[in-house]
Amino acid sequence: MAYDFDLFVIGAGSGGVRCARVAASHGARVGVAESSHWGGTCVNLGCVPKKLMVQASEYGADVDDSHGFGWDTQRGHHDWAALIAAKDREISRLNGIYISMLEKAGVRLFTGHARLEDAHTLSIGPSALDPDAAPRRVTARRIVIAVGSTPFVPDIPGIEHAITSDQAFHLPQRPERVCIVGGGYIGVEFAGIFAGLGSTVDLVYRPHQPLRGFDADLRTALHEAIDLRGIRQYRGTTPTAIERRSDGSFVVTLNHGAAIETDCVFFATGRRPKIAQLGLEDVGVKTVSGGRIVVDRHSQTSVEGIYAIGDVTNRLNLTPVAIAEGHILAEYLFADHVREWSFATTPKAVFFSPPVSSVGLTEEEAAHQGAVDIYLSRFRPMRNTLGGSPQRTVMKLVVDQASQKVLGAHMLGDDAPEIMQGLAIAVTAGLTKQDWDRTIGIHPTSAEEFVTMRTRTRETPQTPAE
Repeated sequence: MAYDFDLFVIGAGSGGVRCARVAASHGARVGVAESSHWGGTCVNLGCVPKKLMVQASEYGADVDDSHGFGWDTQRGHHDWAALIAAKDREISRLNGIYISMLEKAGVRLFTGHARLEDAHTLSIGPSALDPDAAPRRVTARRIVIAVGSTPFVPDIPGIEHAITSDQAFHLPQRPERVCIVGGGYIGVEFAGIFAGLGSTVDLVYRPHQPLRGFDADLRTALHEAIDLRGIRQYRGTTPTAIERRSDGSFVVTLNHGAAIETDCVFFATGRRPKIAQLGLEDVGVKTVSGGRIVVDRHSQTSVEGIYAIGDVTNRLNLTPVAIAEGHILAEYLFADHVREWSFATTPKAVFFSPPVSSVGLTEEEAAHQGAVDIYLSRFRPMRNTLGGSPQRTVMKLVVDQASQKVLGAHMLGDDAPEIMQGLAIAVTAGLTKQDWDRTIGIHPTSAEEFVTMRTRTRETPQTPAE
């Protein structure tokens, strides 16, 4: 049969936009439907506005540090409303860029909520962007689901009083006291944002250390850094109830009986695939584990001709990964070649102040494969010696003992994500510790420490995987 499109993408986030643009560049007739904001979570309610707010939160500490360098500047008053307005202007600009990129690529845009009717048919109805839109129906030879994820909150008494990151980006004013629940990326980053802008912050999380999945030495270093920022940590703890008081404040009761008085309760307890009302069950698309869409190595779902990429598959939920998946899928479907990415060495960063960044294996992961040599350095960076901050930088290399390949690099400290992006090339290339050692450093920088760590800190024997 004749279809309206060769490819139709549901969701105009980072992965969906890349998939649509690349497919169109190879001659495919492509349509995209977006029900919320062009650019998806990363641009509107994630990476981009988060990074802008992190940067805003660091200026106060910069003023304090400047005194050690002879400046007599003093902290002024921070205007939260001005920050949010400036952030919104930048997001609107980026929204326009995404629309322009798609239109220039020849992609047809649909504003509305798309729902699957069968393996080749979608209905597009009203959405928040266009509530008065008349329903439309389109057909496509292939369909890509790229709708991303949405915040998850537990079902506890009073949960209706809590906000998530979706609302945090649009608060009318900064709360003086914030209780953040969750020790992952979002919880840690927003704890730093609010603390840096002057709020009193309580951080509640279930594990013993923040950032589950990161290297243990980095998690310990981050725990210490959070303390230095004046953020109160409640480790190994979960909330059991939220009570709203008559004055508008809240009381968060914890599982060990303690209570936190606060002006804002912010849950950062993970995200779930955003699959509601897509009609997956009607066409037989298989999902597991909280809504994750099951895909094969070519990103095809259980229904032939329907594909899924990005956070909705819950494989590796990072924006650059979704972009790579979209690019790979478009080339697989419409090109005579497929570009390769190294997903195993995907670098990652958490934008606390100071930030945390890693690439490759943790010490524990590497030890499951064989004995490893560990190189660990802790030092006070030059800026802090005059600035007065006691914060120390932590750097770590995980090296396979037999081959001497560097399997992992980890850092907490200023500019860690910028440094780690370069180191990710070396880890992806499989360079050995000797290759790192023969590289001359840039002096004076913190980064040079990665090529001057000569003395092994410890040896970790091989340990069986659980």
